[in-house]
Amino acid sequence: MFGASNNEELKNVIKNGALLIDVRTPSEFADGSVKGAINIPVDSIEKQINKIKNKNNIVVFCRSGARSALAKRILEQNGFKNVVNGKTKNNVNTCLVEV
Repeated sequence: MFGASNNEELKNVIKNGALLIDVRTPSEFADGSVKGAINIPVDSIEKQINKIKNKNNIVVFCRSGARSALAKRILEQNGFKNVVNGKTKNNVNTCLVEV
């Protein structure tokens, strides 16, 4: 099944205490997110790198997976090697429940 291996990786990093970052807008975040997630909108993630610099694993997610893919790319361009694209809020929530 497409994406199954990614969800296994996602479950593993969540199990190991990954930082969950919702890269949607503050208003979208206020409407509900993943338990324990912080909000850093994709358009400001590069400016807030110091907040996440020393985290072992990072999961980024959004509504459709497009902004989280962009956020992952931005973080990797800034030297992060430990970023997983969780794609959607619902996908991350599902993996969180299964952990």
